[in-house]
Amino acid sequence: MSNINQRPIGNDSVRASARGDQNMPKAKSPEVSSPLEPEKVWRTFTDMQNGGLGSLSWLGTKWVEAMSDLGSEWLSFVADRVKEDVKLQHELLHAKSVNDVQRVQAAFIQKALDDYRLETGKVVKFCSNTMEEISAKAEEAADQSKT
Repeated sequence: MSNINQRPIGNDSVRASARGDQNMPKAKSPEVSSPLEPEKVWRTFTDMQNGGLGSLSWLGTKWVEAMSDLGSEWLSFVADRVKEDVKLQHELLHAKSVNDVQRVQAAFIQKALDDYRLETGKVVKFCSNTMEEISAKAEEAADQSKT
């Protein structure tokens, strides 16, 4: 039994909170800070512009376009892999022997490895091309800011 002059602890604190006891300390909601808060992002770009990089408005458009294209590619890849997963389940349900199961699983694993290898190549090439375009634009913007 607890002394009524003591603060509740453990499960007692939950019951006390539910009863609305006034002696319970108020919980503070944690402050959440993210580097992606709009004010911080804006300040970063402004600092970069003031540091001599000039206007970065061209970067935003290219970056959004690139991320949209990359996201579209990835979603398409994932959809194709889900189709392969469903196909695997169908083939396993219709397997007549352990050898059939092993053959189906081996084919699935091989196709998955091939698909992921090809997709990785596409993503690397896409990112390389995008960075080349962004780099060229950055050089062009730097040259314009010098004149």
